[in-house]
Amino acid sequence: MPALVLLGAQWGDEGKGKATDLLGGSVDYVVRYQGGNNAGHTVVVGDQKYALHLLPSGILSPGCTPVIGNGVVVDPSVLLSELSGLNERGVDTSKLLLSGNAHIITPYNVTVDKVTERFLGKRKIGTTGRGIGPTYADKINRVGIRVQDLYDESILTQKVEAALDVKNQVLTKLYNRRAIAVDQVVEELLGYADKLAPYVSDTVLVLNQALEEDKVVLFEGGQGTLLDIDHGTYPFVTSSNPTAGGACTGSGVGPTKISRVIGILKAYTTRVGAGPFPTELFDEDGEALRRIGGERGVTTGRDRRCGWFDAVIARYATRVNGLTDFFLTKLDVLTGWEQIPVCVAYEIDGKRVEELPYSQTDFHHAKPVYEMLPGWNEDISKAKSFGDLPKNAQAYVKALEEMSGAPISAIGVGPGRDETIEINSFL
Repeated sequence: MPALVLLGAQWGDEGKGKATDLLGGSVDYVVRYQGGNNAGHTVVVGDQKYALHLLPSGILSPGCTPVIGNGVVVDPSVLLSELSGLNERGVDTSKLLLSGNAHIITPYNVTVDKVTERFLGKRKIGTTGRGIGPTYADKINRVGIRVQDLYDESILTQKVEAALDVKNQVLTKLYNRRAIAVDQVVEELLGYADKLAPYVSDTVLVLNQALEEDKVVLFEGGQGTLLDIDHGTYPFVTSSNPTAGGACTGSGVGPTKISRVIGILKAYTTRVGAGPFPTELFDEDGEALRRIGGERGVTTGRDRRCGWFDAVIARYATRVNGLTDFFLTKLDVLTGWEQIPVCVAYEIDGKRVEELPYSQTDFHHAKPVYEMLPGWNEDISKAKSFGDLPKNAQAYVKALEEMSGAPISAIGVGPGRDETIEINSFL
């Protein structure tokens, strides 16, 4: 049975939660493999809407085991709050597994994140201020706190002391902030130990054993391809690897066990935060996409920047992730336009470029080259098959598929769990 990776093929916010939830009833495990509570998923089940920030979307599927892998950074207070909120709504969260090797977002990581962004001023990255980047930096600098450290007070204290030796110097001398007390941090972190204990597990062993037993495992990425620390629009990126390779390092499952890589692709393009965005719209069309699509960040609450579909980015995502399929979301949002522009290439210094430039300078100066496709006015939210779609909507999907380099196997025609056209099964 397959191990599948499901990830964002643009700048995130493509509708991964809906796609994961759609598959959740057919898979045994859903694994978050990177990021933290800077990523949000909205899942609509019946008349209920769930906003998930740290938990895998599979938490809403009975019979599915949700897993937070070693590649995720975890804010314990956020995790416990999210679990409590779901429990109050009658959702069973008892199956959750949390990797003992996942890194903890400490109070000082959040402080450093916020003061650094303010210090950068106009040069800020546009982080969520939730301590994600500083926690990953601590991980790489080998001064990070892991979940397992909560169960050894001596080791935890030593690690917090080592981290604050440097951070307090920076906070007090550079940012003119108060020093953070070691004892206070240790006490707060130890307070989470008993509450998290029922979930902590050797998730690497669990997942590999599950695959050996022919269980179906779905790896769920946060953010999107263009926010990848290595392959995104650096430095306007996240601090981890949302691309397919991150599923292996963030879970401990080898690449030979992954059989399918599904890219979630919005029928237009959005991004949150700073950074280049060639097809961004600043006119009535951009505002209409934002309003009709409900384009506001689940986690940040910020309005998303909106633009037309960018086939150059889609081709890039296909290449760096080895995508086998696309799940096209929010096609219904485009209903009502007489013509729909699609970016098929860029113009850079007077030259036509059909692949994403590796140079940050070139990408900043890229101007979209558009091809106009005919639109449609019919309501598509009740469509159950590809043939139910208006001819122009069918042509739009086929054009995007050809431009993007991988088959579109499912289409979202509304926000609901059942408002999806499945062309080819992912399983």
